[in-house]
Amino acid sequence: MGPSSFVWLILWLALYRKPEEHSRCSTAELAYIKSDPAESSEKPGWGRLLPHRQTWAFAGGKFLTDPIWWFYLFWIPDFLQRQHGLQLTQIGFPIVVIYVFSDIGSVAGGCISSALIQRGASVNAARKTAMLVCALCVLPIVFADRVASLWTAVLLIGLAAAAHQGFSANLFTLPSDMFPSRAVGSVVGIGGMAGAIGGMLIAKIVGYVLQWTGSYRVPFLIAGGAYLVALGVIQLLVPRLEQAHLDAEAAP
Repeated sequence: MGPSSFVWLILWLALYRKPEEHSRCSTAELAYIKSDPAESSEKPGWGRLLPHRQTWAFAGGKFLTDPIWWFYLFWIPDFLQRQHGLQLTQIGFPIVVIYVFSDIGSVAGGCISSALIQRGASVNAARKTAMLVCALCVLPIVFADRVASLWTAVLLIGLAAAAHQGFSANLFTLPSDMFPSRAVGSVVGIGGMAGAIGGMLIAKIVGYVLQWTGSYRVPFLIAGGAYLVALGVIQLLVPRLEQAHLDAEAAP
């Protein structure tokens, strides 16, 4: 897949032009592109972002759900080996199936919210409905360590991985829904840091649980409930996905 990216690079260099330089961009389209009001170019520091509940809603969602993805990345091969006796040379195909599921979910999650918006739903309702659907699709993962069939376990994990990516696709767009463009990168960075901290914690937690119990039951229970908790936190902090007013003297 790495070398194939050079093909995309060649196509991009051949086709990409700035709108004002593109031969297929009409005068009307160019006027529409430039019709947005001018925004301040000043990038707000973290000190101006952290007091806003919108920042904590995104960071909280990342803190609670990113660790589950790291759990899938690092521990599922060990689970398949312990629970189903797969050797290293046999793990490849089940892992490929899980990641193909996750690829599909990453696209489907965005399609759900986009379709709802096109049908007249508010951005708030569309994003959270899509996230709720994904959170519910994760729930069957709690049975992954209780099924005897390898492929039933793989399909449960694959469904959860797909749902994670669908949830994440909508979570990642919340900063652009709630913040001006000049702040989106910083908010995403704060959330990424929160997710990384959660990822460090889950590695310790799963390791200790396996040492104490020898079972993946607790980690899968955590994985199953994390997304509903994350959505609850987001709903509590930003029930209407309100815009963060960075220029206001007081934080909302």
